[in-house]
Order: sequence, then structure tokens, then C-alpha cells
Amino acid sequence: MADRNVKSPAVAAPAPVKRAAAAGRRRGAPSRVAYQGEPGANSHLACREVLPDFEAAACATFEDALAAVKGGEARYAMIPIENSVAGRVADIHHLLPNAGLHIVGEHFLRVRHQLMALPAATLVTVKKALSHTQALGQCRNTLRKLGLIPVPEADTAGSARIVAEANDPTLAAIASSLACEIYGLKILMRDIEDEKHNTTRFVVLSAAPENTVAGHGAVVTTFLFRVRNVPAALYKAMGGFATNGVNMTKLESYQLNGKFVATMFFADVEGHPDDPPLARALEELKFFCSHYDLLGAYKASPYRAAARGSEGGC
Repeated sequence: MADRNVKSPAVAAPAPVKRAAAAGRRRGAPSRVAYQGEPGANSHLACREVLPDFEAAACATFEDALAAVKGGEARYAMIPIENSVAGRVADIHHLLPNAGLHIVGEHFLRVRHQLMALPAATLVTVKKALSHTQALGQCRNTLRKLGLIPVPEADTAGSARIVAEANDPTLAAIASSLACEIYGLKILMRDIEDEKHNTTRFVVLSAAPENTVAGHGAVVTTFLFRVRNVPAALYKAMGGFATNGVNMTKLESYQLNGKFVATMFFADVEGHPDDPPLARALEELKFFCSHYDLLGAYKASPYRAAARGSEGGC
């Protein structure tokens, strides 16, 4: 695949997020970023990479993380939205429309799965590997080679905690290096994921919009829409992006309220809503829509340019 050779760019918080974070601290806003999962989860790692000066607050569910921002308990939420191996993250597309929050940044995290166990354990003593179902599936080949029995758990970091608390040298966990550090475990084998392009895209959410100015670098605009119930409405709605030369990088559909008659679409496009080509495309889109909701216009991650550059060699 094209992005196997992509080198992750230097990690940095999007400039608008940095400026807003500093302004928020001056106003006394909480210097806290909420995430779903236990301490040591990949979402926790993403928080540390993007907002290292913020306290990372663990939440049991995605709803709790979003509510922490909405209720003013956290300045931001770091939410995974899709993975290059597993696809889109379940429930997120249904939660975002009603969250009342704004996307103000994005981050691509290269997911590295570490096999860890108690300090006294070895590859000879371990017999079972605990982790989230997706992580187990992403390390299937390595587990087979090592002869380890996969044991599904609710969370990667939670699996590391369970191994630490069990004090059993036959148990291992698949989790992040941060989880290994937090729970006092030892890495038996590094980077055991089968696909080395394994990357998760996160979005940074805020209660207030943090406007990105057009004409100052690459921008991604994310929005939701539902087309009117007329023949070829989706085809006509998409036509404006083609005729105006706007690149759509993501278009996903999902059903509303468990029914098969109302389809909502989630889209990412390159450009700022104030750019004339995108403004014209959105105007045409809205003409064929019964619902439109702008979720955010934010600086594109450097990962996008790096990934695009690697495609030239394929």
C-alpha cells in the first residue's frame, strides 16, 4: 500500500488549537483534554502528542468525553474517527451531530502494538494475550507464530492493567508503550502489528469554534448532509464539487434511527468554506439537501501531504 513508506512528520498541535489553548488558559478555562479509554490507551497517547501541556482525562465512554467538553470540565476531546486497518470507529458518526461541538483539529497516530507482561515473564512463560478485539486481529500473524491464545478485553490499556494486577507470568497484554510505562510491565516484543501502515485519525473537538482563516495553508472542511428525496439528488449534489475542482477525501453514509429510508452522509473536503470554489460547491450541495451541518474547518495535518507525496512512487 502507498502509505507503508510514509514517515510520520514531526508531531505538533495544529496552530489554531495551540493559540486557542493558550487563550483558554489565560481565561481560566480547564487545561484538560478528555478521551475515551483507560490511562495508557492510544487516545491517551494522542493527547500527549498533540497537547502535552494539558491534563489528559480518561472517560469511560465517548459520550462521557464529549459531555466533559460540553459541560466545561475539559477544554478539548480527542476522539478517534477512523483507522487505516479497521475502518471507521463505531458510533462516532452518530454521536457527533448531536454533540454540539466543533472540530478544531486533526491528528494521525501511527498505532504501534507492544506485547508486554510482568517483569519476570518471558516469551516462554506467556500463554495468553489480552487486548481489544481489533488489536488482537491486527496482530493475528504474530500471535499465531508465538502460539499465544488471544483473549478479548474491552480496552488495550485495560488489558495491561489486568495483567499487572493478576500477577500471572502466563498472561501478556497487547497495548501501547505508554500503557507499559503506566502499569509497570515489560515489553517482550515491539511493534507486533501485522500492517505497518496501521494509523488512526483523531479529531480534536471544542465547545466553541476556533476559526481557521482561509488562504493560510491546507484546510480540511468536515460536514454532514442529507439529500432531498428526489431522483438523482446525491449525484446532483456531488456535481458541484467536481465542476469547481474541489477534492472530496471522504464520503460515508449511515442510516438514521435504525431505519433504511433516511441516509446521512459524512464528508471531508479539501479547502476552506470561504474559498470561492468550495463556497460555490457547498451552495450547490445545499440546494439538493434537506439537512446540512458544518462540523468544522481546520488545518490539515502534515500527515496528509506526506501520504500524498508517497503515492508518486506507486
